[in-house]
Amino acid sequence: MPAYRFEALQPDGHARKGVVEADSQKSARTQLRTQGLVPLSVEPIGTSDKGASEALPWWQQPITQARAFSASQRAVWTRQLAGLVGSGLPLERALSALAEEAPTERQKHLMATIRAEVNAGSSLGRALGQHPREFPLINQAVIAAGEQSGHLGQVLEQLASDLEEQQTLRAKLLGAALYPAIVTLVALAIVVFLVTSVVPQVAGVFAGSQRQLPFLTVAMLAVSDGVRQWGWLVVLLAVAAGVALRVALRQTAFRLRWDAAWLRLPVIGRLSLGYNSARFASTLAMLSAAGVPILKALQSAADTLSNQALRADALEALVRVREGAPLGLALSQHARFPGLLSMFAKLGEQTGQLPVMLQRAAQQLSAEVQRRAMALATVLEPLLIVAMGGMVMLIVLAVLMPIMELNQWVK
Repeated sequence: MPAYRFEALQPDGHARKGVVEADSQKSARTQLRTQGLVPLSVEPIGTSDKGASEALPWWQQPITQARAFSASQRAVWTRQLAGLVGSGLPLERALSALAEEAPTERQKHLMATIRAEVNAGSSLGRALGQHPREFPLINQAVIAAGEQSGHLGQVLEQLASDLEEQQTLRAKLLGAALYPAIVTLVALAIVVFLVTSVVPQVAGVFAGSQRQLPFLTVAMLAVSDGVRQWGWLVVLLAVAAGVALRVALRQTAFRLRWDAAWLRLPVIGRLSLGYNSARFASTLAMLSAAGVPILKALQSAADTLSNQALRADALEALVRVREGAPLGLALSQHARFPGLLSMFAKLGEQTGQLPVMLQRAAQQLSAEVQRRAMALATVLEPLLIVAMGGMVMLIVLAVLMPIMELNQWVK
């Protein structure tokens, strides 16, 4: 049954917005009138926003459209749906309950649309496929496989656990990088302020003095003059370089070379390799456990890789598997993938427990990434503090040394 978004007047004169399900737009208006409401507008959900946006001129169309679900909210929603379906509640009633408890209007409208499509005879996977911005292809494939196998509740539980693990790993990586980033920005701000505001005053104080300034002070004054005269140009060049790099990364060949070089970096490259490999292994384990064919699972898992060099290797492994090669052997042909991943894949194929072994590989890779990230943050924190203190000390010495020499000259 289609869902309609309405705006109506209540008997007290206040406006009321919401969602109603009806066979047609006319039936929806009739339902509102039977509730004592005066319908002002009744529009089908899922078509009105898109049509209105397409009807606008290109210069009036919104640049970005806010999503109903963030990554963490999608994980919570999947866990809630898994709990309701796993407890024996019919899918339609589970979606109705989630729609009623939705915290925002956008989520409520999205749930109403999905529920209407399911009531019309569509599968949940196909209904989610109508909203690719909210639900990635992996989620759709896993849920569709769960519906076909008759274990939707179990598959939803696995999907929710996988999404939560991804969010946990991303949060730990962000937390490890946040403190060094803040310290670096604060240090740069303090140094720029001292160089551009405090150091020039020293030159003004000793401008009339016939004595020669210390070398450190002269050097710091030269740096100050350079920052004040050419600082804007440096910032402009940095912005231009960032824009040029962003444009260049849209070229496939350049992006492959850039991502391949990124993986060869000493520390950051290993973190990126571990993160992408853990995500690849986890997705592949989840899809294969849900009963998705291995070729389709490999394609979907490759799509999750943000590094294009690793994605190209995964697609080459897909070609080898299609030609009859075992998964472990296909992955071992590429040096970029960790040997741990191909080893666990081989063990899984030999024991007949490929999803279990791939999940173990994902857990070990994820734990290694977290360990490396925390170790890097632990080392960077004192180094950044010492570097910041050293720069401030040099500036302070550049200011104090001529003052100390002037005092000695006066004595």
